[in-house]
Amino acid sequence: MKILARVRYWLLLNSCRAAGALPTWVLYHCVQDFLYFIIYKVVHYRLNVVRNNLRNSFPEKTPEQLHEIERRFYRHLSEVVVDTVDLVNISRKELEDRIHFTNVDEVEAQMQGKDWIAALAHYGCWEYFGAYQLHTASQVIGVYRPLHEKSFDEYYLYMRSRFGLRPVPMHSLLRCIVRNRKCGQRQIVGLIADQTPPEPEINHWFDFLHQPTPFFLGAEKLALKFGMPVYVMKLNKVNRAHYEVSFHQIYDGKEPVDEFEITKRYAAELEKMICRSPELWMWSHRRWKHKPPVRMAVESREVSVCR
Repeated sequence: MKILARVRYWLLLNSCRAAGALPTWVLYHCVQDFLYFIIYKVVHYRLNVVRNNLRNSFPEKTPEQLHEIERRFYRHLSEVVVDTVDLVNISRKELEDRIHFTNVDEVEAQMQGKDWIAALAHYGCWEYFGAYQLHTASQVIGVYRPLHEKSFDEYYLYMRSRFGLRPVPMHSLLRCIVRNRKCGQRQIVGLIADQTPPEPEINHWFDFLHQPTPFFLGAEKLALKFGMPVYVMKLNKVNRAHYEVSFHQIYDGKEPVDEFEITKRYAAELEKMICRSPELWMWSHRRWKHKPPVRMAVESREVSVCR
């Protein structure tokens, strides 16, 4: 990094360390409540995007119901900001208390000696996925896209790698997987797969939350190329900053499947999670900024799981 970027990184890291040193009740009540008021009531952070996304995703809900989801989403968003700050200070014991993996033994037994893919989403606090490294001898990999702002990029790299997770840029992932396999290192690849791909990369549309929706196909391509099973990470929020997490297999690494089938299964599982607790998904993303051309078919389902 250049000198100015290093200075910004140092200021950012130490500011977050100072904030993270506050008592937990101060962070998750006073600070979080203040952030909620600023983000939602003062700044109106991407409020029109959130409202439009909610209205299109849940046409069956009343305005009052949509407003309640909106309010709870901004409450959750403020908590995710606090989580991101707190993760630079949190101890191993505190982290293990925050996130309880309910089927670790089952997954580890199934995947003994195998590489596998954890398909994540911007749901709950996805940064807690790194805690799985505390429960496995495999190398947990967190795939990411480098940020333009180097100070923030370095901050996230530090935060994510504190407990052994290895952050790997998207463009280096294939080389990393091949290198690990050559040296016999088992690996778990964590991929956040619910963002919108660049328009030139879109070649299939799924019926998701009542709307034609493209998905990144990276998890599916890796699974088929390397014969890697795919698990969806499911989160259940039990309290502020506390989650129960389980992994649900959607592909075993061997099953013959049609093109796009693995991604279709991922989208269906994600939709179920969102419909169960809609406030936990990141509605402020411009998820539907691209629309399908008339000539391109959209894969449809007869009944939405939200009904």
